[in-house]
Amino acid sequence: MLSISLVGESPVMPNAAYDALYNTITELVMCHSPSGAEQEINAYLLDRLANLGIEHWLDEADNVVACLPGTSPGAIAITAHKDEIGGIVKEVTDSGRILVRRLGGAFPWVYGEGVVDFLGDHERISGILSFGSRHVSHESQQKPQQTNQPVTWESAWVETKVTREVLVEAGIRPGTRMVVGKHRKQPLRLGDYIASYTLDNKASVAILLALAEWLKTPAKTVYLVFSAKEEVGAVGALYFSHRQKLEALIALEICPLSDEYPIAAGSAPVLLSQDKYGLYDEDLNQQLWQAAQTRQVPVQQAILSSFGSDGSIAMTFGHVPKAACLSFPTDNTHGYEIAHLGAIAHCIDILEQYCNDL
Repeated sequence: MLSISLVGESPVMPNAAYDALYNTITELVMCHSPSGAEQEINAYLLDRLANLGIEHWLDEADNVVACLPGTSPGAIAITAHKDEIGGIVKEVTDSGRILVRRLGGAFPWVYGEGVVDFLGDHERISGILSFGSRHVSHESQQKPQQTNQPVTWESAWVETKVTREVLVEAGIRPGTRMVVGKHRKQPLRLGDYIASYTLDNKASVAILLALAEWLKTPAKTVYLVFSAKEEVGAVGALYFSHRQKLEALIALEICPLSDEYPIAAGSAPVLLSQDKYGLYDEDLNQQLWQAAQTRQVPVQQAILSSFGSDGSIAMTFGHVPKAACLSFPTDNTHGYEIAHLGAIAHCIDILEQYCNDL
């Protein structure tokens, strides 16, 4: 079940604002960050926050945290996970093929045959995610994939065309992370929309960076948490929320567009009331709703079945008393995703107003 409504009319946003947002998201997308191997995006974020002159640190759980001191007691956290889905190496064969299993909600048929990158201990190695030839009969295991059987990680492999020795020397081993290759990661602009791998959740990271730049004196202390390992259990957010006393946690996320969720594509963000981990806090949702009304930003409301966020997971485990999830409608989630730049920008508007109103 789901309810949907809109608040106000969407204000016209200048193209320059969309351009800046698109450029930031592009830079973030091009930073590889599979769960648990997030060093590349960590370096980018630490540099950006240092240039803004904001107090920030990398904690023991690999979260990048920025602190914006408030003018009154109390603290909240706004999270956007910086990790992306991908694969994890199971075996490097004698022939130089690499066998991979999923990392997070990744499916090989979504990626298709094409370039993938392995983040070796010493060197990044590219290969071709492969499903086998099409010109085959029932004698080949690939034949059912043409008719009635989806490609699985167990039936796919990566061709590198180098020896096992070369791969081992590069530090490719069981546990090495694999992601879509930078060769095909560059986002595409579709008018007011951005299309790209890993908008989940690099677009939300861009929202946090904008808040880091624009929020000057929030009413209460705001922790901007670029959380680690969300795709494999919200590990970073659970660590942070367990150790830091918070009045509330707001997660930034994508919201899947699907026939089962009558959410409209476009510039209206989505506030979630429930996901598979449980309910979000209604009082906190009302505060965000009011912030949206003040900014005359359209908002949709939804409940999702196959979904979770830093917020719902942290509240379910009792780490925070209140949680919310503010999201933007997205096509092809966990694939080549498409989202309206206006919906992403409106999340910034809502959260800036909310933080100043606390």
